[in-house]
Amino acid sequence: MSSTIETAVAPSGHAHAAHHWHEDPETHLAHHFDTPQQQFDSGKLGIWLFLVTEILFFSGLFCAYTIYRHFHPEVFVYASKFLDTNMGFINTLVLIFSSLTAAWAVRNAQLNQKKSLVINIVLTIACAFAFMGIKYVEYSHKIHDGLLPGPAYTRGLEPPAAAAAGHAAAVDPTAGMDRPDNVHIFFGIYFFMTGLHGFHVLAGIVVWLWLLKRAIKGEFNTKYFGPIDYAALYWHIVDLIWIYLFPLLYLIH
Repeated sequence: MSSTIETAVAPSGHAHAAHHWHEDPETHLAHHFDTPQQQFDSGKLGIWLFLVTEILFFSGLFCAYTIYRHFHPEVFVYASKFLDTNMGFINTLVLIFSSLTAAWAVRNAQLNQKKSLVINIVLTIACAFAFMGIKYVEYSHKIHDGLLPGPAYTRGLEPPAAAAAGHAAAVDPTAGMDRPDNVHIFFGIYFFMTGLHGFHVLAGIVVWLWLLKRAIKGEFNTKYFGPIDYAALYWHIVDLIWIYLFPLLYLIH
């Protein structure tokens, strides 16, 4: 680490220390690290600690899901039939593909492949936007049909809005089933868990856009690829959480 310390004496007689360092444009080594490897390892430890807190946070939600489903299994089986399994499956494929492009981007950065790195980051961002677009369509349908948290918003469950404007009469997915009480519990859990996950996807989009800007400038290379690696780890966790959410919410029947 190259650093110099200069001491300036003010007219009042007090000494002031001014610290200056020169950042290596190839390794982007910060002044408080001795080597690029130490900087990378510290960043890797930091992102893993952050991801552990994220896993613990979502674990609490999964526990709430398990408890409510244990005591109200009929609610979950009934209400889950109002979810669009096809859209959920497409979103699962989109996120899995985005994890591939994110991992590929890490490899591109390690091999100093600027063009491929930019392409894979763009693909990852495009997949993230596609995921959010599909969730927007799903949420719009739920809101239109009144499938929202709270007992006052369960009108769409008796039966679903079959004759919505512009739609032909839909087939009731719960035909022959008795409508259980407290159906809104399911949609409370559904919107909270998928909404929180969606917020993490949006945060990931912001991070990837920032990394895309830096990648276009050519800041990443074989000696400095940490930020891409950390973002990919975060994205894999976002993908993994959805892989659990999809069967628990969409396929429980």
